[in-house]
Amino acid sequence: MVLDDETARKTAELLLQINAIKLKPENPFTWASGWKSPIYCDNRIVLSYPDIREYIAGQLAHQLTEQYGRPDLVVGVATGAIGIGMLVAEKLGLPFAYVRPEPKSHGRQNQIEGQATTGQRVVVIEDLISTGKSSLNAIAALDKAGLQVLGMLGIFSYGFDVAAENIARRGIPVHTLSTYGHLIGLASESGYIQPDQMETLREWRRNPQEWNN
Repeated sequence: MVLDDETARKTAELLLQINAIKLKPENPFTWASGWKSPIYCDNRIVLSYPDIREYIAGQLAHQLTEQYGRPDLVVGVATGAIGIGMLVAEKLGLPFAYVRPEPKSHGRQNQIEGQATTGQRVVVIEDLISTGKSSLNAIAALDKAGLQVLGMLGIFSYGFDVAAENIARRGIPVHTLSTYGHLIGLASESGYIQPDQMETLREWRRNPQEWNN
């Protein structure tokens, strides 16, 4: 769910501008979940563009404050949201930590990196929400450490039902700056994608688990 349609459209426009959106209908990407996809959103590219990362971090910081006031800690999900999460924390003058996919196999065997204390109120920052698996994994680690997760903010979401259902069961609010719907709508208007590509993207979105299998 987005909180502001104007921000959603602007964010989609910026992602298209820097070619963060990759299309390969003829040679699909394979996600970590095993799903095949004709589209890939690489939000890490945002960090290479100072003006755009400033906008993205500023919008996330604004929405975080509007929704949650001032938490004790901002937490990024490794690895994609470490950079943008740290920028959000910097804007708000808040401590920052990040969550690994799993504990390290050496040293202190941390899964949460940074200073995190039981009972702290935290907001999680994601770069991208697809199936929701990495997001839920991070939340589980924070739960285990005794932290209070107020909610999650991200740059972009594909809006899959499975992600929405899984995250809803956890019972925390999740918002993103933009969504798949905003993105492909703008991409079609601007000529970034052609009509035949648009149909492929719609077909994939209807049943991503089975598409191209």
